[in-house]
Amino acid sequence: MKFQKIKAGENAESYIAHSPVTEAEILRLALQLAARQMFKGKPLTDPSRLAEHLQMLLQDYEHEVFALVMLDKGRRVISIEEVFLTTPDSDRIYPREVVRMALRHNSSAVVLVHYHPSGDPTPSSEDRLITKILKTALDLIGIRTLDHIFIGSERYISLDQLDWI
Repeated sequence: MKFQKIKAGENAESYIAHSPVTEAEILRLALQLAARQMFKGKPLTDPSRLAEHLQMLLQDYEHEVFALVMLDKGRRVISIEEVFLTTPDSDRIYPREVVRMALRHNSSAVVLVHYHPSGDPTPSSEDRLITKILKTALDLIGIRTLDHIFIGSERYISLDQLDWI
């Protein structure tokens, strides 16, 4: 996500906000900056490392969050972005939005991420169905789905580690 309200400061690792910034915008920027620092130039090979990082970043959300980790050909993180935040009235994930985001970042592969604020990362039957739908949609355009990681407060579940991807 591009942040027109925030620009790089004079010193490395400093930023300047030239107009009001919402808490949600700050959180999204923090997620991206943290991902860049953690995975800078390194291939993503260990889902536990990613899951631990995401647990820390997502633990304060009160609603479910669906995020997308976008990777280049070398499995290096391009970006981590929130695709969807549930509300009491809406809990739908649209495949076209996931595909659009992956294409916008020129991703070669993705890791799907689903945060369960209840603390229990166990995927529901609906979660497994949306995983299949998203994987099929991404496969059609040549983007590999490497994993779908479900994050809880104490643990995570990797569908790849369970051979469900």
